[in-house]
Amino acid sequence: MKEQLVSIIIPFKNFDEYVDECVKECKKLDYENFEIILLPDEPIKIIKGVKIISTGPVSPGKKRNIGVKHSKGEYCAFIDSDAYPRKDWLINTIKHFSDFNVVAVGGPGLTPDNDGFLEKAGGMVMSSFLMGGMCTRYKLHKARKNDDIHSCNFISRKSIFKKIKWNEKYWPGEDTLICLDIKRLGGTMIEDPNVVVYHHRRALFKKHLSQISRFGLHRGFFAKKFPKTSFRLTYFIPSILVLFLLFGWLVNIYLFLIGLSAYLFLTFFESLSAKNLKMIPLVWLGIILTHITYGVFFLDGFLRGGLKR
Repeated sequence: MKEQLVSIIIPFKNFDEYVDECVKECKKLDYENFEIILLPDEPIKIIKGVKIISTGPVSPGKKRNIGVKHSKGEYCAFIDSDAYPRKDWLINTIKHFSDFNVVAVGGPGLTPDNDGFLEKAGGMVMSSFLMGGMCTRYKLHKARKNDDIHSCNFISRKSIFKKIKWNEKYWPGEDTLICLDIKRLGGTMIEDPNVVVYHHRRALFKKHLSQISRFGLHRGFFAKKFPKTSFRLTYFIPSILVLFLLFGWLVNIYLFLIGLSAYLFLTFFESLSAKNLKMIPLVWLGIILTHITYGVFFLDGFLRGGLKR
């Protein structure tokens, strides 16, 4: 049977070495029937076998919608420009669509082996179980149904875009919103540990925490505005930690010290999974600062009346 056409859609601002890497690795896929669509802000040089559509400085959601409009495939495979797919990415994805109820498929974004030391430390932080449900986006896990697949590794039937589209206002968080729309339509979404892309990490600490602040801000706002997928206890825990650190000692100093000691021990124990003596203290501090940063910005987002793009 002939392989069904897949449109690989890659939004980005400016062409760089990551985009170049992504295109080259896409061309190595062990799936033959696909097209590649690049969506830069401004025109770039012609790349053989690649469709290029300059969009102007618009949101990632807007770029993806433009990509869908110009795509020819039965399926649309969305990948971030700072990521690249494993060779069996599409082969392992398409088999899920034999079930007509499956609308979208995703998988983990693993830290590439060629990332630097600080980037790998950031990857260890993000894949820690202490990141809650978010950690499944950054490491292998069991195949399961899920209602929140990340846009870095998101493959869907093109037909769903007759009914919904990517949110063009919010970023990050546009993946949460399209998944919410799919859930409202009654579609099934699958995460498969074999649907792998490699996603370059942000280096500890400044770039990593800047990314975390955006995650926290949008999730906090979404918890109020879109509670069906974002109002969950696990998203509130970092904010509870922040409030505990600020005010717990005022309630009972002994319980505060016990709780703080337990938290520091747990985070240190988890950092040992780095198995690299130089990386362990970075991962330990990275986990703590990630919790605090996410918690502070989650509260900020939760209390805001709206967000600007």
